[in-house]
Amino acid sequence: MASESNKGVPLAIRRVVTGHDRDRSAAIALDAPPPRTDAFQHIPGMISRLVWATPSVPAHPPSSDDPTLSVTSFVPGPGETRFLVITFPPDSVFFDPNFNPNAAAAENLAVSPGLAELFEPDGKHVTPTVDYGIVLDGEIWLELERGQETLLRPFDVFVQNGTRHAWRNKSDRPATLAVVLIGAQSGT
Repeated sequence: MASESNKGVPLAIRRVVTGHDRDRSAAIALDAPPPRTDAFQHIPGMISRLVWATPSVPAHPPSSDDPTLSVTSFVPGPGETRFLVITFPPDSVFFDPNFNPNAAAAENLAVSPGLAELFEPDGKHVTPTVDYGIVLDGEIWLELERGQETLLRPFDVFVQNGTRHAWRNKSDRPATLAVVLIGAQSGT
């Protein structure tokens, strides 16, 4: 995990997690960058940060262990959650003559298990989740399966209801989103 900047975007963010001390008083349990912060080597400017994860029925008080360390899939099961902060590079990165799609796909599988397997060659994907998100910085296009596009800017929020979609950064600077994925049950 690096804490330096990548094209002006902080790689690491500060994560503050509350808990309880031995006297059961409220306390800061964790105050450090999320340990699962990855700056992609084969997708320059792409940064994935797994901030937190919960089981389908969170317990209080929670375990003192960092749940992100044991996450085997970025796609939560029904009732589980994943909190991600993702920085998307401009789409021009993918059109660079030196871009290696095979190396990028392999890296994505290693960094984002469970999620990367769902990506189609055009970047579209469907997750069995309801996602709550907010654009923190930059601008990004939400593209749906029939080409419908909506531009999102800082502080725009979205609710993604298990639809086939892709994220397109048509600008010349990174875009950062915070997203909570909530595992959903199939309606069929």
